[in-house]
Amino acid sequence: MQNSYKKSGVNISLANKLVKHISNISKKNVKKAEGVIGGFASLYDISNLNIKDPVIVSCTDGVGTKIELANELKKFDTIGIDLVAMCINDLIVQGAKPLFFLDYIAIDKLRLGKTKKILKGIFKGCEQSKCKLIGGETAEMPGVYGSNKFDLAGFSVGIVSKKKILGKSKVNHNDVVLAIPSNGIHSNGFSLVRSIMKKKRASKKLKLKFLKPTKIYSVEILKLTEKNLINSAAHITGGGLIENLTRSIPNHYSINIDLSKIKILDVFKWIKKTNVSDNEMMKTFNCGVGFCLIVKKKNVKKIQSYFENKYKPYEIGYISKNNAKKINLKNSLKW
Repeated sequence: MQNSYKKSGVNISLANKLVKHISNISKKNVKKAEGVIGGFASLYDISNLNIKDPVIVSCTDGVGTKIELANELKKFDTIGIDLVAMCINDLIVQGAKPLFFLDYIAIDKLRLGKTKKILKGIFKGCEQSKCKLIGGETAEMPGVYGSNKFDLAGFSVGIVSKKKILGKSKVNHNDVVLAIPSNGIHSNGFSLVRSIMKKKRASKKLKLKFLKPTKIYSVEILKLTEKNLINSAAHITGGGLIENLTRSIPNHYSINIDLSKIKILDVFKWIKKTNVSDNEMMKTFNCGVGFCLIVKKKNVKKIQSYFENKYKPYEIGYISKNNAKKINLKNSLKW
């Protein structure tokens, strides 16, 4: 019996069918000059962007062990949204307009139905963030990934005018900190969540709440950036509110947060009841805050007008100069 790549677990003809499927879908949202999926590399035309002193911004991320919950529930049509969101929400922290996205799917064995569902989510995430999916890679890796196991990675590129870049240098004394609500657990802390679920029974309804795809904030944030209404920002991911916020202010400034003002979502209250400390909750999860803005006090109402009520930013603290501590916490979380 002759050896072959297919017998070793890699099906090239099936992969070619997937590429054809992706190419057909991509024609709907990618102009010919912007990129062609299926080649060795993708192109993107930036000549018509009309951005003065343009700076390219890039980032990469994954979804983490949230993938395992998707596998357990056999629901794969939203995990791709998470992949796009984790990259795009990092990109807009700099004030960058998302341009394009690339994905990497590593899987034990290519199953067209499953992979198409994952890609459906990726396309939807790109639509929500108004960027283009212009390329990617799907790798069959039998022996590396167990049966039905897979992993995802994403890579995004954006652009911003040098004068519009958000960051520490624009932060001032008495700026306020606004919390933009999350829509759930997003894509951090799932190793702890899954560990808890093994000990404490969770209903399918609750598990689906945990699987809810990460909110993408790019549309609102870019409108605010264009109007020069944001000084600095933070995407609240691994490390929680405090660690991510400290990355967004200069060394000689402090953040003063009133924890009692944070609007905690029910999914986090469920986790908290399983004997998880406040400190651990704050370090591991967004606790209901998906994104933060540091802005001038006078601009708060104007900023709020750009959001629907469900995601309307609210004040949780302020910035002060020359304080001894980087973070000053007041009161406690209200569970």
